[in-house]
Amino acid sequence: MVLVVGATGVLGGMITRQLLAQGEEVRILVRRNSPSEELAKQGMATPAQSLIDAGAQPVYGDLKDRASLDAACRGIDTVLTTANSAMRGGADNVETVDLEGNRNLIEAAEAAGVRAFVFTSANGAAANHPMPFFQAKGASEERLRASVMDYTILSPTIFAESWIGRVVGEPLQAGQPVTLVGEARRRHAFVSIADVAAFASAAVDNPAARNRRLVIGGPESVSWRDIVASCEQVLGLEIPVQFAAPGEPIAGMPEEVVQLVAALETFDSVVDMTGSARTFGVELKTLEVIVGRMFAGPNNATWEVRT
Repeated sequence: MVLVVGATGVLGGMITRQLLAQGEEVRILVRRNSPSEELAKQGMATPAQSLIDAGAQPVYGDLKDRASLDAACRGIDTVLTTANSAMRGGADNVETVDLEGNRNLIEAAEAAGVRAFVFTSANGAAANHPMPFFQAKGASEERLRASVMDYTILSPTIFAESWIGRVVGEPLQAGQPVTLVGEARRRHAFVSIADVAAFASAAVDNPAARNRRLVIGGPESVSWRDIVASCEQVLGLEIPVQFAAPGEPIAGMPEEVVQLVAALETFDSVVDMTGSARTFGVELKTLEVIVGRMFAGPNNATWEVRT
């Protein structure tokens, strides 16, 4: 049986459904009074009940509650987690969730005799990283490698739908110009969330994923200028763009988002996915496909553009 932690997130929900479709027995960790139903209406979560209706077995607990994790891990062969503190707030933060929570889960899995652990990290994570989120992910990777379990560390690059939606989609909805940072010419291997889910579900019980850190990127590296141009082509309009200096506040954009977008202007990320895509049987989505689905697909009403 597979325990999925973070199943009510967008990525975790996709993975849970794929594992169920593969015939896996799946248990999902659900927090009591989970806000997933309301967040799902905004496209920010997967309703817990929909996963239960699809065949997942719920167990109630929280990464901050070690005893609940001990119970959740009993009888489990593989733990797969996508949980993080993003979009939570309050008592759920980098320290309590991404650092202490992940440590609790790894130790609970070890104590329960779990055989394999699939951990969703982030490309660039390191215990000495200057940003707390990446630092916590890096520390969790180190703790997992030191465990007695087989491990798979998924290291995705930038989630295309999330960041294109935040940087381009939200300003367009508000009738505001898109703000890019710096020259916006650095190139990154933006990856579809669905492709990360496909790699995660394919990694379960896969010898090719055992004791491996798997970097997951898209099939091409593109700049923010490329992304805006692709959105213009799909929407059939010229998108107004303004530029901000790295570190400069951007109206309507949270500080942590501004920091990450600024950080992306300090390096390029080019990932050769040819071998990994073939090994795990994943057909990676191009920028054109991702943008088309976001802005011109069946859910395009989500991105109604004000002109």
